[in-house]
Amino acid sequence: MSVDVLLPSPVPVRFVAEDGTAVPPPTGYRVPEGERLLEGFRRMVVGRRFDRQATALTKQGRLAVYPSSRGQEACQIAGVLALRDDDWLFPTYRDSVALVARGLDPVEVLTLLRGGWHCGYDPAATRVAPQCTPLATQTIHAVGMADALRRKGEDGVVMAFIGDGGTSEGDFHEALNYAAVLRAPVVFFVQNNKYAISVPLAKQSAAPALAYKGIGYGIRSEQVDGNDLVAVLAVLDAAVEHARTGGGPFLVEAHTYRMDPHTNADDASRYREKQEVERWEAADPLARLETYLRERGLLDADAVGAAHEAAEKFAARVREDMNADPEADPFELFEHVFAEATPQLREQRALLASELED
Repeated sequence: MSVDVLLPSPVPVRFVAEDGTAVPPPTGYRVPEGERLLEGFRRMVVGRRFDRQATALTKQGRLAVYPSSRGQEACQIAGVLALRDDDWLFPTYRDSVALVARGLDPVEVLTLLRGGWHCGYDPAATRVAPQCTPLATQTIHAVGMADALRRKGEDGVVMAFIGDGGTSEGDFHEALNYAAVLRAPVVFFVQNNKYAISVPLAKQSAAPALAYKGIGYGIRSEQVDGNDLVAVLAVLDAAVEHARTGGGPFLVEAHTYRMDPHTNADDASRYREKQEVERWEAADPLARLETYLRERGLLDADAVGAAHEAAEKFAARVREDMNADPEADPFELFEHVFAEATPQLREQRALLASELED
């Protein structure tokens, strides 16, 4: 395979400028249909409101922690829109908005962040792997699933979300090599939000862009403006099609920004300037898409209002459901530890039962 085929674009692919005006479309990519872009806008509005609501729930003590993805909605939503229902998604802990957009129950999505012992939803039924907290470990699992789909004769694709910090982990590089050798139908989608908690990208990698990391493994790669939903969806459509039709794995790097702190427990002012955040807020992916759709005559004030009204109703349902205390079974402490309980576990279980009876 020619190296030129593997190389990403020298600058990130973009269809819409930061002010919402259209730019000449790059060669080789199709503008997504208007209805898909409208659906993307609606889901981004809901996703933004869900993210704000989840952040508020942490302050109310309803969530133990919440990693916001405000500013990354174009990536989250485009990743979901590019997949079929029978494709698999392997998310990180920061991808709750993507899971909600995929149609999962928001309370189930927040179960892990609430402190539950399981992911909250059925991975087999939803074709969504558990949200992964250890960095990059899900990428190897994603390759295994992609290879399994191929061996079974299915034409499904697996998309593995990963952050820029995860690309510094050995698991990520092992996954790339494994996927390339097997020609597994997997898309590695890197959301480069510029910080691995407090570590800036310049201290993580000296590569011209993270997209170049795929070349050494023989993986076709691309970089895209991650705050431009039109561009992200166009590139991911091409990547998914490449993987689905036997082209092997594809690596996409989306240049975006985490507007909020790493989690509600983080003080981002210790490692980045206010002016930097303000510059990225001016490139808000939601405002950019709204302007673009309005200028094309695909969106009007009534449709915008309806989208925000739907988002408010969604947030109200989340609040109501999350305000209900979960039913906790103390004996779950002893389940799923061993296939057969050890004498020590049986003894501890009996002791707890005795104390609860008293």
